[in-house]
Amino acid sequence: MRRLSTQACLLLLVAIPQLLIVHLVEADQPQRPNVILVMADDMGWGQTGYYNHPVLKTPNLDAMAANGLRFDRFYAGAPNCSPTRATVLTGRTNDRTGVLNHGVPLRPQEKTIAQALTKAGYATAHFGKWHVNGMRGPGAPIFKDDIRSPGAFGFEYWLSVTNFFDRNPILSRMGEFEEFAGDSSEIVVAEAIKFITKQVKSEQPFFTVIWYGTPHSPFMASEDDQSHFPKLKDPSLSHYGELVAMDRSIGALRTALKKMKVAENTFFMFNSDNGGLPKITPDTVGGLRGFKNSVYEGGLRVPAIIEYPAKITTPRITNHPAGTVDIFPTIVDLLDLPESSMLEVRDGISLVPLLEQEIQTREKPLGFRHTDRVAIIDNDYKLITQKIGSAKYELYNLKEDQSEKKNLIVQQPKVAKRMIQVLQNFNDSIESSVAGNDYPEKKVIPADPGPSTWMELEEYKPYLKGWKDRPEFKRYIK
Repeated sequence: MRRLSTQACLLLLVAIPQLLIVHLVEADQPQRPNVILVMADDMGWGQTGYYNHPVLKTPNLDAMAANGLRFDRFYAGAPNCSPTRATVLTGRTNDRTGVLNHGVPLRPQEKTIAQALTKAGYATAHFGKWHVNGMRGPGAPIFKDDIRSPGAFGFEYWLSVTNFFDRNPILSRMGEFEEFAGDSSEIVVAEAIKFITKQVKSEQPFFTVIWYGTPHSPFMASEDDQSHFPKLKDPSLSHYGELVAMDRSIGALRTALKKMKVAENTFFMFNSDNGGLPKITPDTVGGLRGFKNSVYEGGLRVPAIIEYPAKITTPRITNHPAGTVDIFPTIVDLLDLPESSMLEVRDGISLVPLLEQEIQTREKPLGFRHTDRVAIIDNDYKLITQKIGSAKYELYNLKEDQSEKKNLIVQQPKVAKRMIQVLQNFNDSIESSVAGNDYPEKKVIPADPGPSTWMELEEYKPYLKGWKDRPEFKRYIK
């Protein structure tokens, strides 16, 4: 047997304690949480079982709420889809990012949550509806070289589509077009589970975004999912059938996380991208005023739940006002990422303190600007102007009047004066952002192109003949 020299023995005596110390320090380090963000498309505030909807049952969302933090006053960043998605990605109100309306693209100069988590060592992936690359019309698969693809904004892996998508969708896997069979919600969740399984096996923390196309029109549901609503007729019948499948996919995701033994340390959030739809029965917004595309509560307030057993040890319901602008700041705080992960001018705040205990007062008002309208929510009060610069305002006390029936602008002049000033400051700040002053270049590069319709683009024309008979494209492709 070969013996170690005296010098080698001395080196080992020095090294072994150091190795033990490093090992013990690493063992004491808390495991970084996984992050999953799931978002419905056009699901109203009232469309859950836990709000006692008259026909819709959502057992899996109910179970998630019963095990986590349920928000009763959670707000989409805007009253329609692309703008809200921009707020999730950036922590900034949509107009700051250039996303002024649906189908308007996100500026490449924005810093995103996916970029931050990729840099932090997370495996990052996006599944489903994207809708911040400037495309209107039904969802089409995204080209690999699109400068505003999920990959361009930090997602290492993506299976995505430009806009809403339904049964048997065509999706883009990193630029490769693939056709799928079945319900769209279940398809993207099944693909996300494959991605998560791979990361769990490799022991890499994951950041997974799943953006459904449900229950956006056109409504397409299986006969089995429609059978839950024998008294309904289309379009309501298929609309609610889509939600049955979506809820089932939530259950599949929760079950998979438990089987992989990562549910405990996964920050799992569900919300919708805007308020519910009109002309659907029963009511989609739970008696609130307005619907999608309105800055009243029915257009902005959405269902939201965070399930994170490692941090939320006592499930509860909160009335603390929060919104999609808070998601990125919350993750930055939760993972102890550098503040430079976000642009300096932002609108959201961290909700980490709220995970463990109730917070009575929100220190920073929630602001919304969308198509020349502005709304400010400051705890119990909400101020609205339907046209910037009109000097016409509406004031509501949401604690006493969540249906916004009684305008208090005359009765409460002190509150009105204070909130009008907040609104004006908020709007002035956004104007500076729109001009590009939040970026190092102090201008927008490249210039905002506005939205386009993908059917009119040369790169999609070779596909139109093959897609013209697909039900989701029929009324768009001539």
